[in-house]
Amino acid sequence: MGSTAMTLLRSILKMVNSVMAVVGIAMIFYGLWMVRIWQRDMEESSSSSTHPYDSAAPWFIYTFLSIGITLCLITCLGHISAESSNTFCLSCYTVIISIILLIETAVAADILLNSDWEKDLPEDPTERFHDFKNFVNSNFDVFKWIGVLILLAQGLSILLAMALKVLGQNYRSSYDSEDEYLPARLPLIKEQPHSYAVGDPVLAFGDDAWKVMMKAEPNTCR
Repeated sequence: MGSTAMTLLRSILKMVNSVMAVVGIAMIFYGLWMVRIWQRDMEESSSSSTHPYDSAAPWFIYTFLSIGITLCLITCLGHISAESSNTFCLSCYTVIISIILLIETAVAADILLNSDWEKDLPEDPTERFHDFKNFVNSNFDVFKWIGVLILLAQGLSILLAMALKVLGQNYRSSYDSEDEYLPARLPLIKEQPHSYAVGDPVLAFGDDAWKVMMKAEPNTCR
């Protein structure tokens, strides 16, 4: 029964964990697309002397790529933790997802409560941040449900990882307690060892045989 529950929890954790993988892969592809556009703009600006393009580091593109790669790595850790049911891996996975949830909550609170939150960000020379912001505003309902889905997936991942950790510990403890009684199980029929001695044969005489021999000796002497 315990192994069946652990198998079911592993499968559900992998499915929920795959949501972050899909989001991370989408962010990586979008980041690579922005890098390609930025490089093309850099080439056009270098050939044109009328409108030189700012060659500062595109922090938004790098941040977008870093978040996507981080989500993919966390997904790999979640799959490894679910497959092995290792206590240390599950603990690390739970802590990392919890930290990400706290960061996301802080960012969302800052955006909702601070009307001038854009001023806290450095200037983006590629202007891709403004394009992405306009794209999100034009499709706000879709991105709202995507954000809710990501938050639910991360919350369920934490709960499933904790449940799998507790169930795995209980299963191992019960299995170890059963192993303690294995040496006490002895076979019903135990063969007794046989010992053999090699030497001259020894004849054992009783008291009656000794008396007969003593009576026969005087007759033989005559």
